[in-house]
Amino acid sequence: MKKNLVLAAVMAMMVLPTFAAKLVKVGIINNDPNESGYRTANVNDMKKTFTKKNGYKPTFFYSLKNDEQIAAARKMVQDEVDYLLISAAGTSGWTSVLKDAQDAGIKVILFDRTIDADESLYEASIVSDMAQEGKTAVNWLAGQNLKEYNIIHIQGVMGSAAQIGRSGALDEKAKAESNWNIVAQQTAEWNAENAQQIVQAVIDSGKKFNVIYAENDDMAKGAVAALDKAGISHGVGKDVIIMGFDCNKWALEELLAKRWNYDGQCNPFQASYINDIIKNGAKQKTVIMEEKGFDAATITKADVAKYGI
Repeated sequence: MKKNLVLAAVMAMMVLPTFAAKLVKVGIINNDPNESGYRTANVNDMKKTFTKKNGYKPTFFYSLKNDEQIAAARKMVQDEVDYLLISAAGTSGWTSVLKDAQDAGIKVILFDRTIDADESLYEASIVSDMAQEGKTAVNWLAGQNLKEYNIIHIQGVMGSAAQIGRSGALDEKAKAESNWNIVAQQTAEWNAENAQQIVQAVIDSGKKFNVIYAENDDMAKGAVAALDKAGISHGVGKDVIIMGFDCNKWALEELLAKRWNYDGQCNPFQASYINDIIKNGAKQKTVIMEEKGFDAATITKADVAKYGI
């Protein structure tokens, strides 16, 4: 009798259907991981979260070119992903592909950067307030109360949300104040070597400057390399104020050593918010990442450990 019961149980297990949990297909469009320390941290955060173990089937695409990103988005729509996650290289040109995604029942979530598209075309936006980052930095600079501001402005990739926000605040201030002068304004496309060449060209021209406003840490690093080569002092109490963005750990250590003056935070860790939205539904349309600016005069070792990426 006992043998028959065991056999019946085994047979029942064999005929019971097994259901594997369906993986959520996510298409993730991002900027080049080598763009900066910020981007490396952002890409790693996405890769760590959107895994098969966590219930996802991810497809990743990377480019600093807006048209290449849009083409990749169209391909992902054709491949019928469930979610399209986008950190756009540029703010414009996205409306058509987002409409295609909506028509196909694909939900879109923006991360890191905003775009110029109607809010009805995306589920949620988990982004930094780039305009506020710029305002915080420019307000800090104004608080240094220099008699005259002669600024080398090194810009990121033109048309990106980060460039528009960080440039906008400085442009507005320079137009409003007679003692704020932009002696050079040029894109280095987030690249340290390009930034070094820009600053070297200004040095060679003999133009007077006392501030370098670089729109990311890597470009600030390149700018400093040009200053060091020319024997120009920089940092707290020195000839040139150095400003960067992103809060790479090594950059905050430059502040701690007083070789740089300011670094604006740009929080790269959006993946957990997106994961929560996909699994639990959007709680709010827009999430603005909490961010701050750091001053070499007040930064601590604890700040470096906590906020450095």
